[in-house]
Amino acid sequence: MTNIAGRVREAFRGDQRVDPDALIARLDAVRRFLTAVDGLLPDADLVPAHTLVERAGTRLALSRDHTVVALAGATGSGKSSLFNALAQLKLSPVGVRRPTTGVTHACVWGPLEGANRLLDWTGVLPRHRFVRESALDGNDETALHGLILLDLPDFDSVQRSHRLEVDRLLGLVDQVVWVVDPQKYADRVIHDSYLREFHRHRDVTLVVLNQADRLPQAELPRVLDDLRRLLDSDGLTGVPLLATTAIDPAGMVGLRTALERTVAERQAALRRLAGDVDSVVAGLDELVGSTRPAAGPDDAAVAGLNRALAGAAGVPAVAEAVERAYQHRAGAATGWPVVRGWRRLRPDPLRRLHLPGPSGDPADPAESLVAATSVPDPTAAQRSALGLAIRAVADRAAAHLPAAWPAVVTGAARSRLGDLPDALDRAIAGTDLGLERRPVWWRVVGAVQWLVTLAALVGLGWLVLGYALRVLGLPALDNPMVGQVPLPTLLLLGGLLAGLLVAALTRPVIRWAALRARSRAQQRLTVQVASVGNEYVLAPVRTVLASYAQAREALRDAAHR
Repeated sequence: MTNIAGRVREAFRGDQRVDPDALIARLDAVRRFLTAVDGLLPDADLVPAHTLVERAGTRLALSRDHTVVALAGATGSGKSSLFNALAQLKLSPVGVRRPTTGVTHACVWGPLEGANRLLDWTGVLPRHRFVRESALDGNDETALHGLILLDLPDFDSVQRSHRLEVDRLLGLVDQVVWVVDPQKYADRVIHDSYLREFHRHRDVTLVVLNQADRLPQAELPRVLDDLRRLLDSDGLTGVPLLATTAIDPAGMVGLRTALERTVAERQAALRRLAGDVDSVVAGLDELVGSTRPAAGPDDAAVAGLNRALAGAAGVPAVAEAVERAYQHRAGAATGWPVVRGWRRLRPDPLRRLHLPGPSGDPADPAESLVAATSVPDPTAAQRSALGLAIRAVADRAAAHLPAAWPAVVTGAARSRLGDLPDALDRAIAGTDLGLERRPVWWRVVGAVQWLVTLAALVGLGWLVLGYALRVLGLPALDNPMVGQVPLPTLLLLGGLLAGLLVAALTRPVIRWAALRARSRAQQRLTVQVASVGNEYVLAPVRTVLASYAQAREALRDAAHR
């Protein structure tokens, strides 16, 4: 039996120490990850990370001088017998035909006061806490001072509450000793549901084949080899495997030695948390992947978005109105003064859209306060084109992101879609269309028109005066001659012809200048509309991409041991 009790198939894994500062840095990186993806990724995917941060913070704040070790096993594995044998006291009830352990029992080596906070955290009831201290022991138990040993309920219990208690405590303890027996060591429940899930916690996992005394001496090596093969397939290569028996003190030497080393190192809690970080990081890795995100949508997608926004905002209609308004205002400023009044009776094209009128001021001051325009609403085709453009922006930006992110990017691109119409309307209403100032040449041509009109009026008045004098029988004035043409007639006809000629010559100039004004206004409107697209569509997308980059960097830091 001495050979059975002392056989250790693998050296206890305690060579690599966990630096507390490095562990805290990794936990901070997980916190940064959660902050970066807050509100972006489904909460269900982040539950393990949130649980880790909460549990790790609590565990590190509690006693580091104590190590919580749990004995976990199936019905009939004899873990309660091991618990009593290690404590050398009958603390946990041992069942004969059916499982008896329905609640967790705890045995503390050393003063109970220092362990109470940890036991409160784990939820072990005070009446199930025991202290392994006796004056008769002398210094025999000093090597285990700081150990908190838990005897868990059976994980295969028919009572669901027992299984839930086991699962809860397995997420809290520092180290787990899995107890199996020769009859059920290959049971699929323990391997598939538990041992395999602990493959990232190899540093704090120990497996014991209990009741080894029931096996013939020649069979023990074969059973241990088979159990080692199963553990390797579970991803627990190198995990210590011991043979124990609770009925012989010599059969407990190997397990007690392993526990003494665990207690002495004070590393189990840190290793457990490091393994938890590894598990969480592995689970989150598929959410961020290894792809470096783009800074934003490409130029082609942005250009398409700007075109769609311009169409939805009515930029072409406003630009056309600017062209007509320029012609209208130029005609009123450079046309024949006799017909200018008639032209002014016609409404300014920009006034119809509630845009700056002839004086450069809004047509209706009350309406300008809310920056409302009468630009025609976008057609169904324009709304569809805008939706496709926004979708293209999101698709291009999220082209190489992991599966969880394209929907997030699309949602960000469409997050302010309801605010776009008002924002575009305000952008159109607030754009300087370039018609506020009257060009100098308008004034020059207008002055010329006034001069020729005045000449025509002088000639007309002169002729009328001469005709009136003749009708009244009064001596008529002699009309000066210019060549063969009387001066009054020349003034009248010359003024009229000059006015028509100036109007004819300025008309193509006005059309050309109106086209330039249209182009200038369209450029300004496009810039304003693009700024709206940047604020309401592109900025949310870039924010998500920045969050992805931050999450990716944080997870990379969390993975670095």
